[in-house]
Amino acid sequence: MADDHTVVRQGIVALLSLESDIEIVGEAQDGTSVVSATTALRPDVVLMDLRMPGGGGIAATRKISSLVPDCRVLVLTTYDNDASIVGAIEAGAIGYLLKSTSTPELVAGVRSAAVGRSVITPAVTLQMARRRSGTAASSPTPREIEILALVAQGRTNARIAEQLGIGEATVKTHLLSAFRKLGVSDRTEAVMAALSAGLISLPG
Repeated sequence: MADDHTVVRQGIVALLSLESDIEIVGEAQDGTSVVSATTALRPDVVLMDLRMPGGGGIAATRKISSLVPDCRVLVLTTYDNDASIVGAIEAGAIGYLLKSTSTPELVAGVRSAAVGRSVITPAVTLQMARRRSGTAASSPTPREIEILALVAQGRTNARIAEQLGIGEATVKTHLLSAFRKLGVSDRTEAVMAALSAGLISLPG
């Protein structure tokens, strides 16, 4: 659990500790310490605040995704602006929750992240959907939809390439084609657009 506000951090730790299947193995109060703790403790999930000293949560997420690729980073923040959302997802976060989310939703989000399921709070989903272009576009191919579904699960291009038995450059080509057809400019918007259009669904 990473958050620079002690009261907030300890409160969330106390809530999650009530769940029999969730164990809190460490706490951090800045970007540097959460990276160090994650590499040492190897948790299944890091619950990550964004605005912290020591580089912040997005930079920490990027480092954790590189150093501990099996760890899932779930963002928990008060910020729902586009730059924060896109930055976190592109850095490797498997999900994005707001601190206004309910306790049951937070607990469910942690459990989903632990098994590799993408977690995006409804308010963020709606906001990203509203950013979509209203221009009609041709539909993505089955392969492009397959890749978008894997992106929605938090997979990197390298992992998608390995799973599908294709080159990473091919994955990027498919994604760029899907971006064009959906009228979007990045991975996060593509997932939101595909979800809104019913082309993919979140696991679980």
